[in-house]
Parts: sequence; C-alpha cells; structure tokens
Amino acid sequence: MAKEIDPKKTKRAAAYDLWMNAPNPMVTFFKTLDVTPLVKLSKRKKLKFNMLLDYCIGKAAVSIPEFYILPVGDRLMQYDTIAVNTIVKNKEGEVSSCDILFHSDLAHFNRDYLKYTAQVAHTCKDRDLTDSMVIGTSAITNVEIDGAVGMNSGIFNNPFIIWGRYKKKLFRTVLTISFQFHHTQMDGAHAGRFLENLQKEIRSM
Repeated sequence: MAKEIDPKKTKRAAAYDLWMNAPNPMVTFFKTLDVTPLVKLSKRKKLKFNMLLDYCIGKAAVSIPEFYILPVGDRLMQYDTIAVNTIVKNKEGEVSSCDILFHSDLAHFNRDYLKYTAQVAHTCKDRDLTDSMVIGTSAITNVEIDGAVGMNSGIFNNPFIIWGRYKKKLFRTVLTISFQFHHTQMDGAHAGRFLENLQKEIRSM
C-alpha cells in the first residue's frame, strides 16, 4: 500500500526542502562486490544468478527505513513493501520491465521470479507494482563494464542498480555495480549501509 505523507513530519524534511527542486537530485555510488557465493550457489542449485542478486538486493534494503519512502512528483510517498525490478528480454527481441515483490523466503522469491519474468517475456507487457517501493535493476551481462550512471528523468525517482558481466579474479568472482538514489529519499550514509548490507547478504548465501 502507498500513501502520501507530510515531509515535515519525517526525518527527510530538510532533504525534501534541499533536493526536491534541485536540477539533479540523483547520487550514484559504485561498489565492487565479491559475488563468489552467488556464482557457486547458482551452479550448485541451478538458480539464476540475477535472481539471486535481486533477492540479496531486496533483503539488504528491507531493514533500512529510508527505502520505504520515495519522492513521486512533488509528493513524498510511504510504502509498506519493497519490490525489485528486473529487465526481461521478451519474445519480440525487445525488453520489458518486471516488478517482483520481495519475499524473505528464497524459494518463494524464486518461484515468483520465474513465473513473472516468463509471463512478461511472453506477453511483452510490463508488470508494474505501484503499491510497492520498487528498486530498479538493469543487468548488461554480455559485456564487462566498470560502471554506469543512470539518467535523471525527473519522472522515475526510484533507486536503481546497474551491473555488467562478473569477472574472475584468482579464486574470487567480483562484480562492480552502480547504485543511484534520490537525495530526498536517503543520504550517502544510508546508501553506504545498504551496500554493506548487500555484501553481507551475498556472503551469507
């Protein structure tokens, strides 16, 4: 469920005043993650790597209160749930968008991921969960990239994560991601905590 809240009654009041009308309120962090546990689990259990990473992204976000609010237009919205978006190659060879509600149970999340990505690929219709705060992702797995900065559209203020192909380094596998967020939603400290959480969740898999 989503509801409008009064920014002045939140901890983001000052950030709302400072950043809502800024020419570019988006901030991007880069981090190189050790994704060795995900690669091993993917191969051992025959699970999709991107699904596992999406799951860890959701799990890393749910404990941070700032992820449950989002500036939408000139309003500040509060959500009860978090979803993770993934980009799907559809049957026409184009891309479609698929939102998947985060669930703490990996098997449950995996079932939803497989079901809805297949549905979107077949119908070529985006699946949007408007009642959840959605973390966007884009995986460009056919190339190795050192980073990417998302656009400031002025329409979509959702946090957004981009990654390319992971890289082998000696006995580890690493992946550089970019994390873009709206400064009204969170500060650098919150974003940094999320990225630390993400690495911890990956290592715990």
